[in-house]
Amino acid sequence: MVEKPDVIGAIFGQTEGLLGQDLDLRELQKSGRVGRIEVEIENKEGKSKGKILIPSSLSNSETSLIAASLETIERIGPCEAKVKVKRVRDVREDKRKYVLERAKEILEQLISGESPSTLELVEKVKAELRKDQLQTYRGMSCGPEVLDSEEIIIVEGRADVINLLKNGIKNAIAINGNSIPKALIELTKKKVTTAFVDGDRGGELLLKRLLELCEIDYVAKAPDGKEVEELTNKEIFKALRGRTPVEKSKKLKEYILT
Repeated sequence: MVEKPDVIGAIFGQTEGLLGQDLDLRELQKSGRVGRIEVEIENKEGKSKGKILIPSSLSNSETSLIAASLETIERIGPCEAKVKVKRVRDVREDKRKYVLERAKEILEQLISGESPSTLELVEKVKAELRKDQLQTYRGMSCGPEVLDSEEIIIVEGRADVINLLKNGIKNAIAINGNSIPKALIELTKKKVTTAFVDGDRGGELLLKRLLELCEIDYVAKAPDGKEVEELTNKEIFKALRGRTPVEKSKKLKEYILT
């Protein structure tokens, strides 16, 4: 059995001078081209096994030489030892992925600040794309993420779903009629459900039917006198942020309806 200091000592001691002064581990650490050496040790049945992790900013060939030099270690502390390189990974690939994703975000910010004419064209393209995203589920108009999302938003009609899609909300589904479809009732049993109704008498009546037949978790209402299909982006998100939790007690349901 050996400890971490034994392993570190063996690494520096038995690789010293092996690859020349330019690739000496102590000198590389001083210059920051090799990072802190991490050692994970597991002692079991009188023997030690573990991992050695060495971050390197050297070239591929230099890193490979350092990795191979570790396999020349024959003793750790007073014990015979065997070191095997399992993996050399280029973490720059992870950084490249981050750079690409961040570049997309920055580009979107730049586009949003373009001249009015360019912005208008971009919005037209986005609008056409959102129309293509409109789907149906068991005869009900819906966004493309209704089945995959953990939450759904119930609205009254197809125009409501289109307006929510226009503002980036893709998990809305419309009743498309006066009766509540059985498929929608079943769907509310599986998902966290928000009823998003118009701010008029019709919206109150629809909400009453939804509360009677479906498992509604939250209620959101459009501003008084307005319908969901005509709300602006700010009005939509304000209404959804201010949604009211629904509990099973009849008293609370009556309070929400008033």
